[in-house]
Amino acid sequence: MTASVSGAAKDRVLIFDTTLRDGEQCPGATMTLEEKLEVAELLDTMGVDIIEAGFPIASNGDFEAVALIAKQVKRATVAGLARAISADIARAGEAVRHAVRPRIHTFVSTSPIHLAHQMRKSEEEVLEIITTTVTQARNLIEDIEWSAMDATRTPIDYLCRCVEAAIKAGATTINLPDTVGYATPDEYRAMFRAVRERVPNADRAIFSAHCHNDLGLAVANSLAALEGGARQIECTLNGIGERAGNAALEEIVMAIKTRGDVLPYETGIEATMLTRASKLASAATSFPVQYNKAIVGRNAFAHESGIHQDGMLKNAQTYEIMTPESVGVSKTSLVMGKHSGRAAFRNKLEELGYSLSDNQFQDAFERFKELADRKKHVYDEDIEALVDQNIAMAHDRIKLVSLHIVAGTRGPQRATMRLQVDDRIVVEEQEGNGPVDATFNAIKALVPHEAVLELYQVHAVTEGTDAQAEVSVRLSADDRSVTSRAADPDTLVASAQAYLGALNKLMSRGARLHAQHAAE
Repeated sequence: MTASVSGAAKDRVLIFDTTLRDGEQCPGATMTLEEKLEVAELLDTMGVDIIEAGFPIASNGDFEAVALIAKQVKRATVAGLARAISADIARAGEAVRHAVRPRIHTFVSTSPIHLAHQMRKSEEEVLEIITTTVTQARNLIEDIEWSAMDATRTPIDYLCRCVEAAIKAGATTINLPDTVGYATPDEYRAMFRAVRERVPNADRAIFSAHCHNDLGLAVANSLAALEGGARQIECTLNGIGERAGNAALEEIVMAIKTRGDVLPYETGIEATMLTRASKLASAATSFPVQYNKAIVGRNAFAHESGIHQDGMLKNAQTYEIMTPESVGVSKTSLVMGKHSGRAAFRNKLEELGYSLSDNQFQDAFERFKELADRKKHVYDEDIEALVDQNIAMAHDRIKLVSLHIVAGTRGPQRATMRLQVDDRIVVEEQEGNGPVDATFNAIKALVPHEAVLELYQVHAVTEGTDAQAEVSVRLSADDRSVTSRAADPDTLVASAQAYLGALNKLMSRGARLHAQHAAE
């Protein structure tokens, strides 16, 4: 599409967010129940149309999360995922039934390679499964989404037969996912056009795109699907998800908003909340956002080249196609310090997009004052790091009380640690091959476990020798990985808190293995 469409009527595109389902399937990205509820509330507030809350059949924890989100969300449709199995569909229907707008999202494989090796069913058997399961779902809930898993590798004639059967059985949304990130934009656009033209009852359903980023084409393919007639895009915050991830919600929204001249569409998303949503998702999953990530990365609006800086000084539009403020980025300031009071701190939190309960605010304020006593300048990034950490650690069973380290060139290095485990205080001293190793050995002695350390990573939140260190830790146990992050001016304290955060996630009742990696 090349012609300008400025001023023309724009089609509404529904934003379907699957951060809580497909995003959480990203290895190490497990969220607690409380974190899921907080992410869902923000998604609802920022204008997401459909929130896919989870996969209810996977575990009691997943069912509970979907059910609570369904009751909590005030505006958006809440979807539960289900395989094309009767028990899955019944469980999903039960989980979402209290939502203001409930949806069952059911899926089945359609490509030859999936039918032969995963389904082990014939084409006719799968058509019968589609009719039976979609009919069952429609008898429970009016709003039914059906997905053709691996649609982009499915012969078009058979894909059309499947879509026709799903709509005839009661599906109101048809999702044609690029499950393995295989398609190119031209191919994906043509697939949607062909299906919508050839299926007789296509006008009775909304068509949806769900793209994975294995070749880095998820956003491009999603936008191409709109040109092919899709009017729903499935995406995740920060593009997290299986393997290389999904289409990034913030990139979809801002592409449509910024390039209205060639993309005649609109969404209901409040774009100024995108940065806050990105940071909340990053804090909840403990997955850092890459610095050069489009829209929400730390460098998204940074200019270092002399030529670029010269242009920016003369006119920002020379090198910025959107303003930082349009996605909720405010300028870093140094106004906060140890003399700042509660009112100033609360105002700063509001500027940064946080809305905390009284207890959360008090905890955050106390940590801020402690940080201000230890650090000359408190940047916005420092405040975001401490508040996000408070949110992530609020319900932890194991908490760090104190840590004392003996280190230097003459070993051995030694760590003395005091932890609060539920209502007990426990103390341990351990040696190690360096202070970090000694710290982690002390945790293992106090909380015996078999988890394997897969990742230990440190970077500075801001500049300067007094900058907070942000540490990421990934632990794995029983074929499950979890990641946690923590920040503190003392790298070893941050290391201990990050390790404990990951350990808490492994031990949490809310953590669980998916019964099967699901859908797209």
